[in-house]
Amino acid sequence: MTSSTDPSASSGARPSLWRHRDFRRYLTGQAASVTGSSISSMVIPVLAVLELDATTAEVAWLTFLGQLPPALLALHAGALADRHSKRKQMITGDLVSAAALASVPVAAALDRLSLTQLMVVAAVQGAAGVLHDAAAISLLPSLVDRSLLQRSNSRIGALFAVAATAGSNLGAALTALLGPARALLGDVLSYLVSAWCTARIQSPESSRPAAQDRRLHTEIGEGLRYVNGDHRLRTLTLVNATTSFALALLNTLWALYLLRSLAMGATAFGVILGLGALGAAAGALTAPSLAARYGPGPMMLAALAITPLAQIPLLLASSGLVWQVAIGAALFLQLACAGAAGTTQRTIRQVVTADGMQARMQAVSTWLTSGARPVAALLAGGLGTWIGVRPTLAAGTCLLVAPLVVLYRSPLRSLREMPGSPAAPPPSGAALAQPAPSPREPAVPQPAAPGDVRHDRSPGGGP
Repeated sequence: MTSSTDPSASSGARPSLWRHRDFRRYLTGQAASVTGSSISSMVIPVLAVLELDATTAEVAWLTFLGQLPPALLALHAGALADRHSKRKQMITGDLVSAAALASVPVAAALDRLSLTQLMVVAAVQGAAGVLHDAAAISLLPSLVDRSLLQRSNSRIGALFAVAATAGSNLGAALTALLGPARALLGDVLSYLVSAWCTARIQSPESSRPAAQDRRLHTEIGEGLRYVNGDHRLRTLTLVNATTSFALALLNTLWALYLLRSLAMGATAFGVILGLGALGAAAGALTAPSLAARYGPGPMMLAALAITPLAQIPLLLASSGLVWQVAIGAALFLQLACAGAAGTTQRTIRQVVTADGMQARMQAVSTWLTSGARPVAALLAGGLGTWIGVRPTLAAGTCLLVAPLVVLYRSPLRSLREMPGSPAAPPPSGAALAQPAPSPREPAVPQPAAPGDVRHDRSPGGGP
């Protein structure tokens, strides 16, 4: 649907997304949230490792508890977002996250901060985040016309990457000026800005029939069957999940490896994260042209093939400026692939999904993707303690071949143009089990058997 606030909706000219007020509000709020999350992504490992002297196992548990709530709650959050107001759900998640995160600098000021509190905050923030994200990702198709989704996702991905760069560098600066605990106040502020911008969005959301007499688990089951019934959704969800598992194994020990094993300072760590985010911006901006020139399938396949290769400098690195530059360049390349492929796969999933299933479709991806992360975090902690950090990173790199195989064995590998929208929204009830056919879908044969905060290093681009 096209929002009534879109000034170009009734004209024949190509609409400008930047003149779309509700899209701007959505984009501003989410960009502020990404900026704040980048501050926390940079600051919390520093706080745990350097200030609280966390061990390898404790770092793994901190990561596990932060990633467990999405695995447990994603399906419920998606069903709630399809049933109720997405904007209200986003605002609630933002406010709960702000309150939880604000407790860290307060405890630090009272000299009462502990790893236990950090773990509790991580769990609460993870639960609130999945409520927000399930609604936020699925809200976009109700703000802009589906023909604009690829351009919208491209601009969102690029701006989010720039916001992540700013957040990483701001986190490093705030840590140097204020200390890591008080630096988290920047993320608290970002949640409040996100909630305010979301509250100002005026476009009506897609309506659904009253669901008071339907149980939540029934709607969750409909979402699972819907994704499984479409080979495109099923394949991209499996690609996201397998990529997420491998990268979660790497990311759990990534900060510990750089900060402790390679003796990297907090400033250099923040700069490297910023370089990676610049790569994501470049990839997102070039995604539409790359998909048009080479086809969405071959482009995503190339991104998945490059990702394991981008880990080689990390595995070979030692202390020193030269290796810091090499790691930064490799992360730039990896996140350029993530930006391009993530924008494309997200657009494909949004375009082929009916309005009443958007949140549940995204929730299935989030559930599998997030469910892989805590398992990988625990595995990383065990392997890191048993065989060492560097060999564990090598194992994670080998696992990155799995999503490449999943996509290669799918008809999507040869997809040469973006698929069309569903013919009509599906009715409620059992008929939701299968997605509506796409009248403009390219002739891709169905496979004989079933084979996707805010930002991720995955070329799948997260849920």
